[in-house]
Amino acid sequence: MKSLNTLIPVTVFAIASVASSAAMAQATMGGGKMGEMKMDQSAAAVEMTEGVVRKVDKNAKKITIKHGAIKNLDMPGMTMVFQTADPAVLEQVQKGDKVKFRAAMDGSAMVITEIRLAK
Repeated sequence: MKSLNTLIPVTVFAIASVASSAAMAQATMGGGKMGEMKMDQSAAAVEMTEGVVRKVDKNAKKITIKHGAIKNLDMPGMTMVFQTADPAVLEQVQKGDKVKFRAAMDGSAMVITEIRLAK
């Protein structure tokens, strides 16, 4: 009985290790679900997010946008303040404008990297 109590955990560990190795090999080769997830995430990184400008603060170089989900940042829709990578983009929009934009993390700040009026 004592050897059976030792054998069971060792067997479970060995099976889990083999399964994990197989999943990693499949993901590395680009197959299976893990490979598909990586492709989906890179496609989401290029998508623009729709939103409505709520406030433009040119002095602080910030813009408040009520937006839909930002897929590349795994963020649900909400209203929030963004910094701008280029303050000149604040000249292109005003309160109430419907926009499409791209955002990225810069340290702990969310930064608008591209914005344009929605058609």
